Amino acid sequence: MASKATTLNPAIEFHVVNDLGWPRLRPLQEAAIEPVRSGADCILIAPTAGGKTEAATFPILSSMVEEDWRGLTVLYVTPLRALLNNSHPRIEKYGAWLGRTVGLWHGDVGDGPRRGILAEPPDILLTTPESLEAMLVSRRVDHDRFFGNLRTIVIDELHSFAASDRGWHLLGILARLERVAGRDIQRVGLSATVGNPEEIGRWLQGDPGRELRVVTEEGAAGAAEPDVTLDFVGSEANAAKVIAALHRGEKRLVFCESRRKSEHIARALRDMGVETFVSHSSLSADERRRSEQAFAEAQNTVIVATSTLELGIDIGDLDRVIQVDAPRTVASFLQRLGRTGRRPGTVRNTLFLATDSGAFLEAAGLLLLWRRGYVEPVLPPPHPQHLVAQQLLALALQEGAFDATAWHAWWGGEAAASGLMSGAEDVLAHLRAEGFLVEDSGSLMIGPATEKAFGRRHFMDLLSSFAAERELRVVAGTTEIGFISPLALPRPDDKGEEKAILMNGRAWHVENVDWQRFVVHVSQVSQKADVRWQSGAVALSFELMRAQRDVLLGETPDVPLTQRAQQRLDSVRERRGHEVSDSGLVVERAGPDVHLWTWAGLKANETLRAALGGPEGHSYNDVMVIRGLDDAGAINRVDVSDAVPDIPEAMAEELKFAAALPREEAVRVLAERFTDGMGAGRITEQPLVYRQHGSES
Repeated sequence: MASKATTLNPAIEFHVVNDLGWPRLRPLQEAAIEPVRSGADCILIAPTAGGKTEAATFPILSSMVEEDWRGLTVLYVTPLRALLNNSHPRIEKYGAWLGRTVGLWHGDVGDGPRRGILAEPPDILLTTPESLEAMLVSRRVDHDRFFGNLRTIVIDELHSFAASDRGWHLLGILARLERVAGRDIQRVGLSATVGNPEEIGRWLQGDPGRELRVVTEEGAAGAAEPDVTLDFVGSEANAAKVIAALHRGEKRLVFCESRRKSEHIARALRDMGVETFVSHSSLSADERRRSEQAFAEAQNTVIVATSTLELGIDIGDLDRVIQVDAPRTVASFLQRLGRTGRRPGTVRNTLFLATDSGAFLEAAGLLLLWRRGYVEPVLPPPHPQHLVAQQLLALALQEGAFDATAWHAWWGGEAAASGLMSGAEDVLAHLRAEGFLVEDSGSLMIGPATEKAFGRRHFMDLLSSFAAERELRVVAGTTEIGFISPLALPRPDDKGEEKAILMNGRAWHVENVDWQRFVVHVSQVSQKADVRWQSGAVALSFELMRAQRDVLLGETPDVPLTQRAQQRLDSVRERRGHEVSDSGLVVERAGPDVHLWTWAGLKANETLRAALGGPEGHSYNDVMVIRGLDDAGAINRVDVSDAVPDIPEAMAEELKFAAALPREEAVRVLAERFTDGMGAGRITEQPLVYRQHGSES
């Protein structure tokens, strides 16, 4: 260990050197020791594989033994079960150095191990928010005994939680756990690079009076410049050929932006004799685990994945990252880039392979933002009133009944309930009026409406903040392969023959469908195959769309471009040059339609449409098509400050727990998530440039 004192427990220092073989801690790990041990809430920021887990657990374990913490004192929460499974052996080893125990609890953990954990709680428990919610409402768990000693919670992949409703759900659970424990619980968030770490830290705390320490790993002085190249290949088949031909003998991680594309690329690579594995969310946990383990142990191989491998799951040292098309954010790219360059003498690297002109422009825009040093801020979804309803109903399940006048105390009191529980009075009034909660002697308890809406399977639907589409389980013999939508089942073609389905990079013939058990029985075949999963339009950010506009206007990202990429760049600029102007917003008329080339993103465009009164037409990320807009100058005069896109009432069903809100409130919550007032406002500030058939006027 380096001579500089680390203030870690000496036993940890000994094992770091002699067990792990580390000559010193990483910069983030050293810098995090004092803040974490101080008891302050902390945000630890570092790229993928930056040692964030150790940066949190080493000082926490040091405090645990030196201050003699007893019982379950630390929770370690991640968004993915696979990440928990991956982290558990490592943290368990660290705990064993000091004679401390580490448990694992999530949906795949059996009843036997759970009973053991309840009988003898470990010092550290790795779990998910959904499992914590299930424990809080379970009659089998003595809350005071089990959670009464909690001191610290580590939230891994905090940015992933904060950007979704799962983050609000977690905050609600944390507040209730603090009430059970009778003390503030230190919150330590681990995150990849984000554009607003201080803001996300304050969001995590909820209470503005708490101390916050943000620790960021700075880039090492003299670190090698990442090797990032942009190429254009024109098709998925060509992308597979390039992947197969380049970097033979090396371990290659290939990222795709859809499950379907990852299946196509994997199948093509296997057909070319490349040892290939697949990982995405519709494969079974066992299939993903087998793929990830086999990939980690191999050398000359490829794993094709979606964002499931963007988070910190350990798949060993990588030689190359290859990105097919473009990720949706700079933050995602940084996560993926950080998968490489971990070994001494290697550099971080990514090769972009664009399969069409649109994806090429997206990749160029993203790389332009990256070179500018831009990283997106993480923005929690606004006004989570459906989660307020869920928390109130979950509290009734947890306690059996709660005081109708003192419910604020469960979320830190009235003064602290301005975050998640903002507006809770109105939600509570609705729950009472509609019979979701009923009152008896001043206490509120679960009512018949909750039983009807959420009572199935012991209220399981009420314990998770995300809605999952019901999918058919795909089984070959006794092996579970993955899951597909019923809409994805193959249909006979003109000749009456059914196509095979593509899953895990292999073709499968559907033998039969058991609709009672919702299972598809399949057998492997060698014929052509395809598969589709449902997905909506991708709403790209205002910043990413503006960067694409800048590329069309002549700005080129400062990365190597292959000859094919340079030729495609020239072609795209020539073909789409009429859609941009350095003087303002391009307006084109085509019969009754007005094309507004906003380059502002789908959300900003739909927000502007709402401000204009909701005229007919369609919005895309780059352009708005508006029918019957006689006075285009209205764009510069319209007020977008209160504009919210029009959402069909039927779409409110997509909002989890919408049944517990007034229909108009559920629609409003959902609509606000499609709103980009800032982007819409920026559109209205631009001068209008009128063009007809490519001529400027």
